[in-house]
Amino acid sequence: MSDLRRKGWWNVPDYFYSPLVFDMEEDQEDYIFGPDDEYLHTLEVHSNTLIQLERWFSPTGQTRVTVVGPLKARLWVMDMIRKVGSKNTLDKIKGKLMLLHIRSHPLTDQDLQIHLISGSSCWFPD
Repeated sequence: MSDLRRKGWWNVPDYFYSPLVFDMEEDQEDYIFGPDDEYLHTLEVHSNTLIQLERWFSPTGQTRVTVVGPLKARLWVMDMIRKVGSKNTLDKIKGKLMLLHIRSHPLTDQDLQIHLISGSSCWFPD
C-alpha cells in the first residue's frame, strides 16, 4: 500500500473501472462515516479509495455508495461495511474492529494480502 501512496493510485485509470456500487441504510452510513461524514476522508485516505455517498438515492432514504480504487482495497472496504451491517454477531464484531482499525491506521499490505470474500470461493492473493 505504501507504493500506492507514493505513486498516487488515483493516476491509474484501471482503478476507476468497475466501481463497487451498493446501497446502505442511513443509520449504517452515519455509524460508519460519522455524522456529517466526519470519518469519510480518513477512511478514504487510510484505504486508498475514493468513496462517493449519494444520500436519498432511493425513495426509502437509502444512500448509494460508490467505491473506486485498488481492487483489494475496494473489497476490504466492502467487506468491512457488509460485516458492520451483518445480523451475525461474530461478523458484526469483526466489522466493528475493522472499522476502528481503518479509522486509526492506514491499511497495510498485510491487511490486504489474502482476503476471502464471504459467500464466495474466490481468493485474491498477491
